[in-house]
This record gives sequence, C-alpha cells and structure tokens, in this order.
Amino acid sequence: MTKKFYVMLSMLVLFSMVLAACGPTAVTEEPVVPTEALPTAVPAEPTQAAPEEPAMAIKACQVTDVGGIDDKSFNATAWLGMQQAATDFGAEVKYLESQQQSDYEVNINAFLEDGCDIIISVGFLLADATSAAADANPDQKFAIVDSGNSGKANVLGNASQIDQATFLAGYLAAGMTETGKVGTYVGILFPATQAFMDGYAMGVAKYNEVHGTEVEVLGWDMETQKGLEVGNFESLDDGRALGEQLLDEGADIIMPVAGPVGLGTLAVMQERGTGLLIGVDNDWSVANPDKADYILASALKKIDVFVHDAIMQAQDGTFVGGQDYMLTLENEGVGLAYGTAWESQVPAELMAEIEALIPQIVSGEVPTMPAR
Repeated sequence: MTKKFYVMLSMLVLFSMVLAACGPTAVTEEPVVPTEALPTAVPAEPTQAAPEEPAMAIKACQVTDVGGIDDKSFNATAWLGMQQAATDFGAEVKYLESQQQSDYEVNINAFLEDGCDIIISVGFLLADATSAAADANPDQKFAIVDSGNSGKANVLGNASQIDQATFLAGYLAAGMTETGKVGTYVGILFPATQAFMDGYAMGVAKYNEVHGTEVEVLGWDMETQKGLEVGNFESLDDGRALGEQLLDEGADIIMPVAGPVGLGTLAVMQERGTGLLIGVDNDWSVANPDKADYILASALKKIDVFVHDAIMQAQDGTFVGGQDYMLTLENEGVGLAYGTAWESQVPAELMAEIEALIPQIVSGEVPTMPAR
C-alpha cells in the first residue's frame, strides 16, 4: 500500500474514535401539555350593574300657626325637622305661614293642590282644619304637632310628656329664686299647654317638700286649673304686660308658655336688668344669644325629631297613621337645657338633685302631674 493510503486510513480511524466518545446526538422535544389544562376561552369583562333609578324626593309641606315660621318656638323647631329631612334624604320642603286662623284651611288646601306627599300642621289650633282635610282626602298623609290623631287613619299625631321637662324647670326655679316667688302664664289654655303649667307647679311643690321651703307659684293654680292667659301666641305687647305684672308682684323667675309672646317678657327683663326667664320648646339662650344673661333654662320639646321621623316614614313607606308619636324624658324627646350663660352658675348640688329626679320620673316614682 502506498504511504498516502495509510494516512487517509489513520484519519478515518481517528474520526470514528471521536464520534464514539461523544455519544448519540440528543433530541429535544417540547413537553406535551394536556388539552384540558389549556385555556378554552377568553375571560369575559366584569358585568356592570345597571344604574339604579334615583328615588323620587318626597315633598313635605308645613303649615304654621299664626306665630309664623320664625317664632323662635315650635314653628321654628318644626321647620328645623323639615330642613334636617331635606339634608338627610333629599326631601323637598316648603311652608306656608298662617296670618289668621282662617288661613289654616286655606293653606292646607293649597298644599293639597300642590301635591305634597305629607302635610305637617303645627299646633293644636290646626286640629279641626287638619281633621276635616284628612276626612276629605283619605289617601293624603298628615302629621300634626301638639295634637292627637283624632282616630284618623291617615294622620300621625304628636303628644309629649312636657310636664316631665317643666317639672325639672319648676324644681330649678324654686331652687334659684331669691324672692320666694316664681311665675308663669299661658298663651291659650288647652291640654298641651296645661301640661306645661302643671308640671312646672309640681316641680316647685317637690322642691318645697324636699327642702321645707314655701316657694309660691304666681300665674297658675293646680287645684282650679286656672291662671294667667294671654289669648294668643303672637303679641309681644301682651308678653311685656304680663312680664311687668309678674315682676311687680315679686316673681323673679318666669316661664311663659306662649311661644313668641314670651319675647315681650324677655325684653322687659333686659330693660329692667332683673329677672330670669325659662324658655319652652327649644333652647331660648341659643335662639336669643343677645339676651342669654336673662335665660336661666329651657324646657325642651323636640318636635323637630317628630317632624323629621314623620317625613322619613312617608319617604320609606313605613308611615302608619291613627297613632301618636310620644316625646318623653326616657326617649329624650323632652328635657331641660340650662342657659348658656347660667349653666356654670347653677349650684352643683341643685344640678345633682335635678339629675337624680330623671330616673325617678321615668319610672313613675315621682309624679309630674296632679292627681285627677
């Protein structure tokens, strides 16, 4: 063999040896994935709920008595409840002021024509007009402040144990008087205002019993159920006259139960620089900050709570007439508020006595009305 042949043979053998050392060529395969593990569909986008239809705002309408909407008393307090309803659940609220008693029926009828969902009558004096309208319009909802429902299925009445609050006011007055005489008078006497007077006199009597004193109440006699009566709820001049009379007779603390009439008495006290007033219905020291130095306290009747709840019931479909919504010490619908300028001046011992009376009144242990 030739030399060239041996060289080629050697190279062939060497190549074979290298190939054997490297082993078989590796083959890479893609892993097999079960078909059920693969996504079968593209996820749907979240379903958006259809927008809810906005609830229709209820229309609530207030008819005042002749004291007017800004009487700083129960008309104004009722209007606060109306405004709160507007804030809380969007109620549309409006009012009509009565200038004379013949306006009661006129204003109620105007609101019937206006399509009000609920008509709020403010005050016992509107009871007859409200009752007549309820009879003539059985599908119309009514609520009336300071008067019962008169058995009408579409009327929500309002009553309060205001005597519980004025009892506390009478006890306070008896404890704060320097002359030994306190006074009161009423705008027009009917059951709701009578309760103010009785509670006040009962509170004074309780103080006398506890302390062995003889504080006298001018302007109301529990036995005869008679006293000083103005005959209206709007004349400041009458309030001045009765304020002067009671001050001249020696009363240094007076509780007018006559709405804005009491402002006349308050003006006299400020002019004379003497005397203290106990307000009713709302906090008179807040309503009359320029005269707060002459306002010892106020017997609260929170009719704004009643008005607000009556509108809410009409709004949410839970309104049920033929019953009365009662405000009491227990549910804090009535109470005593010390005047802003006097709270720090009332002796702590007297305040503690008054606070201790509250659970006794709630339980019935301490009566706030005279036995009948």
